[in-house]
Amino acid sequence: MPQIDIFGNSTVPKIETEGIKYAGSKLKLIKYILESVQDLEIKTVLDGFSGSTRVSQAFAKAQYDTTANDISYWSETFAKCYLLATKENSHYKELILHLNNVKPIDGWFTENYGGEIEFSEKRPFQIKNTQKLDGIREEIDLLKLDEIDKSVVLTSLILALDKVDSTMGHYVSYLKKWSPRSFNNLLLKIPKIVVGNGNHSVFRGDIFDTLKNQEFDLCYFDPPYGSNNEKMPPSRVRYASYYHIWTSIIKNDKPQLFGKANRRIDSKDTVASSVFEEFRKDDNGHFIAMKAIEKMIKHANSKYILLSYSSGGRATKQELLDILNSSGKLLKALEIDYKHNVMGAMRWTNEWINSDNKHQEFLFLLEK
Repeated sequence: MPQIDIFGNSTVPKIETEGIKYAGSKLKLIKYILESVQDLEIKTVLDGFSGSTRVSQAFAKAQYDTTANDISYWSETFAKCYLLATKENSHYKELILHLNNVKPIDGWFTENYGGEIEFSEKRPFQIKNTQKLDGIREEIDLLKLDEIDKSVVLTSLILALDKVDSTMGHYVSYLKKWSPRSFNNLLLKIPKIVVGNGNHSVFRGDIFDTLKNQEFDLCYFDPPYGSNNEKMPPSRVRYASYYHIWTSIIKNDKPQLFGKANRRIDSKDTVASSVFEEFRKDDNGHFIAMKAIEKMIKHANSKYILLSYSSGGRATKQELLDILNSSGKLLKALEIDYKHNVMGAMRWTNEWINSDNKHQEFLFLLEK
């Protein structure tokens, strides 16, 4: 169990991470993740669905050899920045200063995502910031940077845009009125990269492909669970649609767009779907998403599995218990109480603890 001092504080050092506003963020869960595995004899860790990479950053800073995996281009870029960059901040100081001084231009991003202060159509950024985005993004390609340096400056650009957006934290709809932060000027800063700390790697791909021929001491899985609300299909929370703009910034491919939010055509629900977001049941009455979790755990070549699960997901705790017990020995089942800032043993029932509909997070530690 996590080591706790007499004042109820964890002995795990506080670790700072960096990232964007993110619907699936595990920022508040990081300390509990590290606490739950600190007594294990592990060195190599896979973050199987790395997303904004906050958990990958935390594992790396906690001295684990970390592999980050995700299917999204922007997550891959973040991971390369935070895990693979080896140059000191001084190397990037002049580069970031140069990009901040690039002349704004009217380009593709301004045309599709920039709005005037009195603009009637809802847009995610004010036009002054998309003009800066257009100028900076074109300059990044002209600089012919190596793969890692390009990842660092693209991460810097996305972090800066995240601080001047006019959204609720995603890009499938935009605010009716400009947010206060959208009036700020776009300003790039050097990301807080992990320099010279461990042997890390980055993959962009389907989790089942990544697990092939790979071996880890611990696999941390936080799949993009679909909602358990029958009236809201999981396509409404698919990450390809939520963060389509970041993909366009990374690729700079000026794709065909559709809908009021000007989403990438390849982020359509019929194209960009995940089996873990699937809300339907198979012919045997089992949730397809839960069968995928069971398959993933069994395919993972690791001694330990740490699984995050949300009370808003499809499965009951009993369903998860059955899957975990069929795959190994369940060492810990922990309920995270953010309000009281504690982690405690879970009380098992057939349904979730939160009968008052409050969102709860859970961690399951399994030894295979």
